Amino acid sequence: MFPTVTVIAALCCGMMAGVFFAFSAMVVPGLRRLAPEEGAAAMRSINTALLNPAFLGLFLATAAVSALAAFEGDPWAWAGAALYLLGGLGLTAAFHVPRNGELERRPGYWATYLRQWVPANHVRAVASLAASASFALAALHW
Repeated sequence: MFPTVTVIAALCCGMMAGVFFAFSAMVVPGLRRLAPEEGAAAMRSINTALLNPAFLGLFLATAAVSALAAFEGDPWAWAGAALYLLGGLGLTAAFHVPRNGELERRPGYWATYLRQWVPANHVRAVASLAASASFALAALHW
């Protein structure tokens, strides 16, 4: 069972890395080209649109399958789980969600939001990619 779960964890983490990378490489740079009030409004709309079964399902299922894969006992699987659970899920919950909420409440927060949100998003992308690689290495041990 575990090799299959580990491969699924690797794929899911890779997909999440792609989502986070897309924000860093395309979405936010595109929003920066807009007037601040338009960029902030567009990001608020994106944040609302993300609350859908497809994205939330992948985001949360990745956490679940990562935790499950860690139980195979392989050190690479444990590393993958830690990277995604802390760097993907944890950073989102502790850092990004509060800033998204602040963007909803505070006009004029856009410049601060970008300075804080974007570098941490890079961390989420790298952590998720590293988690994917770790799970791939764990699967190779089988």
